[in-house]
Amino acid sequence: MKQPNMNVYTNSAARIMKALLASYVVTGFLLLLIAGLLYRFQMDEGKVRIGIIITYILSCFAGGFLAGKMMKSRKFLWGVLLGLLYFLIMTLVSLAVNRELQSSSSGFITAFLLCMGGGMLGGMLS
Repeated sequence: MKQPNMNVYTNSAARIMKALLASYVVTGFLLLLIAGLLYRFQMDEGKVRIGIIITYILSCFAGGFLAGKMMKSRKFLWGVLLGLLYFLIMTLVSLAVNRELQSSSSGFITAFLLCMGGGMLGGMLS
């Protein structure tokens, strides 16, 4: 039986990391935009939450799109994986900073589904 080439796994991991980095760059840009809008227009909390939700979706969409373009097969699965990794890293950073998960379980699940869905959609449309 033929053994799989380890370079295939290394290349896949490197591509996912590049797409994940791109999704966090998009996140940083969008959060800076939200901060500027908050400062300029004195937005209320509801509008800021909508902006953060849009940030989750667009960031994971962009990462999933790039992952799908780089992988060329099973694109939606790579997008889902990217959304999962994005969410896990975001959760770990939140735990490291706050020492607890402050959001409600419904908000936690919603963020999880938004990240997974955004990544999957990006992968599907790539």
